[in-house]
Amino acid sequence: MIFGRTEQGKPPVEPVTLKILVAGGFGVGKTTLVGAVSEIRPLRTEELLTEAGRPVDDTSGVEGKHATTVAMDFGRISLREDLVLYLFGTPGQERFWFMWDELSEGALGAVVLADTRRLEDCFAAVDYFERRSIPFLVGVNCFEGAVRYPVEDVRRALDLDDDVPLLPCDARDRESVKEVLIGVVQHAMVYAAGRHRAVST
Repeated sequence: MIFGRTEQGKPPVEPVTLKILVAGGFGVGKTTLVGAVSEIRPLRTEELLTEAGRPVDDTSGVEGKHATTVAMDFGRISLREDLVLYLFGTPGQERFWFMWDELSEGALGAVVLADTRRLEDCFAAVDYFERRSIPFLVGVNCFEGAVRYPVEDVRRALDLDDDVPLLPCDARDRESVKEVLIGVVQHAMVYAAGRHRAVST
């Protein structure tokens, strides 16, 4: 593109915008993931953890966490000139799950982040997207010091269907997160094509 116009003299292509959710348990890295790839300053709705929330916020395994998302995170990334993703990070604690229905409205697909040290924390997100037939990919966030399990072991532990992609990733690394986002877009397109064929037959 040269000075806002393509080399063929055509105006720039109006990009397709797609909505992707980023879900998972408390402290799994959702805010970090959105911030790692967003081309704009991410919108965050974090509040400090307080003594009042201690009985309901399980910080075991994430003792260094001092803030939590109470509504959503929002970011944007252009995968190509004609494809822009809007990323919506969901709150992780159960008491904020009422936000998920509104955030998931119109979503193409979702990334469920998993931490192998607290794998059970992502069961609710997996169940949510399965029940609503929203295509999703599981990204195993590889925390420093955490045991690295074979992908198939994690798949069995989560009882995932064979067609659900599962990728190791680093939520802090832009290129790693981009691979996850590309993966969920591709999976969602295959999923949509399969449903279209099922309806047509």
